[in-house]
Amino acid sequence: MHHSPKVTPNNHPHSIKAVFFDIDGTLVSFKTHTIPDSTEKALKELRQNGIKVITATGRSIGALESLRYLDFDGFVTFNGGYCITKESEVLLKEEINPSDIKQLLDYSLDQSLNFSLMYQNKVLVNEITPDIVRMHQHVGLPLPPLVDRNNIDFSDIMQTNVFISPEREKAFMENIMPNCTSSRWTPLFADVNPKNISKKVGLDAFCKHLSIDISETMSFGDGGNDITMLRHAGIGVAMGNASPHVKESADYITDDSDSDGILNALRYFGLL
Repeated sequence: MHHSPKVTPNNHPHSIKAVFFDIDGTLVSFKTHTIPDSTEKALKELRQNGIKVITATGRSIGALESLRYLDFDGFVTFNGGYCITKESEVLLKEEINPSDIKQLLDYSLDQSLNFSLMYQNKVLVNEITPDIVRMHQHVGLPLPPLVDRNNIDFSDIMQTNVFISPEREKAFMENIMPNCTSSRWTPLFADVNPKNISKKVGLDAFCKHLSIDISETMSFGDGGNDITMLRHAGIGVAMGNASPHVKESADYITDDSDSDGILNALRYFGLL
């Protein structure tokens, strides 16, 4: 289950100053749609020990309202496209190239492709399908309003979720959204972000802000969009429920989110 971490003196756990957490499937259980008590306790103890606790998610900042009570020190959202501190200082903000969005809209008419447009403060969807309903139930969020094709603001789109199969994804990205990059944490859709954006970039933005080295960070994740930060952080921890290719990118594999995986790993590394 566990494989030994790459712990060398220069990334010894006691020098960890910030821990980054994916949300869906990592902090929040897919089974219960809540944060396990052991995880809440672990986050609280981390902060009491002077370690910064930061989200790193494909969600928008608005979709974090229900988690605000956990008192995070910062938020990497939209897979790194929008990074903001607890005090609302924006460290990084990068929107999708409008031409890519125009091509997505044209393509979706032609190919009947479903998608969502994620702005800083709202999400719109092209159509409400059973997949969309299921996905919002899956992550416990309300259904968004529909895109009005005659009245689209192209200026502030941070991310789009494109409901496309993994087989079609590569050609779609090259031809339709060439200024963007895609990652996924579900077979249902790909998260599409500006080309140079990833959770890794979000980690760097916070390291700079906190004046810490990347070796002093730890990250937890379970999905394809977590791979860049699992590889980049001083210690990358994959959840037990992560897919095999995600586990390969981690230094350590812990238990499932429902089986106290976060608490167990933080204890293993001596942070609690």
